[in-house]
Amino acid sequence: MKDGGFAPVPLTNVKITDDFWSSYTDLVRNTVIPYQWEALNDRIPGAEPSYAIRNFEIAAGVRQGEFGGMVFQDSDLAKWLEAVGYSLATHPDKDLEAIADWTIDLIVSAQQDDGYINTYFTIKEPDKRWTNLQECHELYCAGHMMEAAVAYYEATGKRKLLDAMCRFADYIDTVLGPEEGKIHGYPGHQEIELALVKLHRVTGEEKYLRLAEYFIDERGKSPSFFEAEWKRRDGISHWSKGRTPSPDLAYNQAHLPVREQSVAVGHSVRAVYMYSAMADLARLTGDPELLAACQRLWDNVTKRQMYITGGIGSTHIGEAFSFDWDLPNDTVYAETCASVGLIFFAQRMLAIHPKSEYADVMERALYNIILASMSRDGKCYFYVNPLEVWPEASDKNPDKRHVKSERQKWFGCSCCPPNVARLLASLGQYIYTASGDTVYAHLYIGSKADVEVAGSNVAISQTSRLPRDGWARFEVNVSAPTHFRLALRVPEWSEGDVRVMVNGLAHEGTVEDGYLIVDREWLDADIVQVTFAMQPRLMQAHPNVRADAGRVSITRGPLIYCLESVDHAAPLSSLSLNPQSELRATLDDGLFGGTVVIEADGVAQNTAWGEDELYRPYAPESQPAKIRAVPYYVWGNRGTGEMTVWMDAGEVATDVRLQLRHT
Repeated sequence: MKDGGFAPVPLTNVKITDDFWSSYTDLVRNTVIPYQWEALNDRIPGAEPSYAIRNFEIAAGVRQGEFGGMVFQDSDLAKWLEAVGYSLATHPDKDLEAIADWTIDLIVSAQQDDGYINTYFTIKEPDKRWTNLQECHELYCAGHMMEAAVAYYEATGKRKLLDAMCRFADYIDTVLGPEEGKIHGYPGHQEIELALVKLHRVTGEEKYLRLAEYFIDERGKSPSFFEAEWKRRDGISHWSKGRTPSPDLAYNQAHLPVREQSVAVGHSVRAVYMYSAMADLARLTGDPELLAACQRLWDNVTKRQMYITGGIGSTHIGEAFSFDWDLPNDTVYAETCASVGLIFFAQRMLAIHPKSEYADVMERALYNIILASMSRDGKCYFYVNPLEVWPEASDKNPDKRHVKSERQKWFGCSCCPPNVARLLASLGQYIYTASGDTVYAHLYIGSKADVEVAGSNVAISQTSRLPRDGWARFEVNVSAPTHFRLALRVPEWSEGDVRVMVNGLAHEGTVEDGYLIVDREWLDADIVQVTFAMQPRLMQAHPNVRADAGRVSITRGPLIYCLESVDHAAPLSSLSLNPQSELRATLDDGLFGGTVVIEADGVAQNTAWGEDELYRPYAPESQPAKIRAVPYYVWGNRGTGEMTVWMDAGEVATDVRLQLRHT
C-alpha cells in the first residue's frame, strides 16, 4: 500500500500553550473526563443512566442483571477511553491511568473465546450475532473500541486492549469479507473503517487495511446486502420489534457504490465517518476515483448543506441531510457528532493535499459547534446545535422538542459528550502537518511542536491571540541552519488581508492553495509574525437558502455571533439590524473572563398589542434599538432564553401607500 500525503504531527510532539484553547483542554482533562467517568458509572444525580460500566460487569460475569441502554452503548465507554489515551499522551496521570487499566481489564474479561466483544449480544441475544448489521451497530462499537486501543497503546505502550482488539479484528475478518462462506456485508453505521486503518498503522497488518477497503468497496453494490438481510429476518426491526418497510439505502449511504456518490444523503454522522475513511484509503492506495468522490462529497457538504456555524444535518428525522440549500434554523439538527466527523474528514483531506478550505471548515466547526456543544463548566451538553431557539416552542411543539434551550447532564444516547472529549483531548494533532520540505500551520493555536522536516528535527513555538485578535507569532528553533518551507494558512475570514514579517522585516511570499509560503534557510530563534484583518462582517446566505432570505448574521474572525434575549428587552423576532450600521467590536471583561461582543444599531417593531389582537392592519411602527451579539460558542450559559444567529436586515419602512386601481 502507498502511504503518501502530509502526515499530522504526532500528538505526543505537540503541547498546547494557548490562552484560549488551553482553558478547554485543561477542562477536558480536569473536569470532563472525570465527570464522564461518573456518568458512565451512573453516578450523576438527575442524569439519564448510561449503563456502560454495568453492562460490561454483567458481560464479564462479575455482576448479575439485564442489559441496559442502547444496543450501541459500549461505544460511549470506548470513546471515553480513547479520550483518556489522548490525555495521558500529553499529560501523564497515574491515577487516571489506573482507572483506565481497571476499565481495560473489565473489557477484556468480557471478551468471548473467539475474540468477540459486545455486551448487548453477549448478555441479551447471544444467538443473534451478525444478523442485523444495518441496525445493531456491532461493527460500529468494535471500531470505537479499536480506536481506543490504538490511542491507549500509543500513549502508554500497554498492549492489553490493543491485543484484545486485534483478536476481535482477526475474528471479524473470518466472519465478513468477499470470500465464500463469509457474510458479504458492511456496517449500518460506518466507523470501523476508520479504526481498521489505525489498527493497520500501529500493527503493520495488511489484512486490517484490506478489510477496511472491503467495507468501503462493497457498500452500494447491487443486489443490496441490507435488503437481503432485511428479508432474512422477515422485515423485523430491532427498534420497533415489528415488520418494517424495506431499508432506505440512501439513509445508510448504500444507494450507490461510493465512487459514484456526489451528494451527501442520509444520516449525517455515518456519512462523514464514511467520507473520512474514504479519504484515508484514497491517501493510502492512491486511488484517483476514490479521491475524486471525496472531493465531490466535500464540495456538496460544505458548499450546499453546511450551516454557517459548521453544523451539518438539517433534519431531526433520521438525524440526516435533506437536500441542497435546505438549512432551517429552528428545526435544525446539526448533531455535535456530525461536526466532529466533519473535522475528521477535513483533517484527512488536508493529509492528502493541504488546501486552506479544508482547514477553514475544520476551524469553523471547532470554534463554533464543538465549543458551543459543551457548557462552560464541562458538565452539560447539547446534542443538537440550533441557530434559532424559542424555549416555549422547544417545550410544546413536537416538531421542535429535539431543540433544547439548555444543555443536558447526559443522554440515553450519549454519543456526543465523549466524542467532544476525545476530539479536544487530541486537538494537538490537528494544528500541523509536515511532508518533505514543508510544515503546514493549519490552525492558529498557541503550541510547541517538534517536527521532522527536510530530514531535520525542528522546534516550532506558536503564540496566538485568536479569537480575540488576529495575530500569531512563530519562533523556529534549529540546531543548525535548515532550509524548509513554513506554510501559513490564509483564513477565508481575513479576505486575503494578511501581513507577514520575518525577523521584523516584511515578507511577501507566494500563496499556494491558500497558504502563504515562507521559504528560507532558517537560523535558530528566527521569528515569523503574521497579522490578519479581523473586522466584524455581515454575512448573507445564498438566495436558495430560503430560511435566511433577507437576513444577515455577524461574524468576526473564526467566530459566528448570535443574539440572546438576555441582552435585549424586545423579543428577538421583533429586531432588525440596520445593514448600514457600524459593527462595533468591544471587549466585555465581565463576560466569561473577557469576551469580544459586537454592537450595532437596529430597530424593534412595536410589540404593544392588545391581548385579543392576533392580526391587525399593517402599521409600520418601530423604534431604535441596540443590537448586542455574543459569540455563538457562549450561548446558553446565562440562563434559558431565546437565541438567533440570523436576523432581519433593513430598517422598517416608515410609510406604505397602497394604490388601489379599479379595472
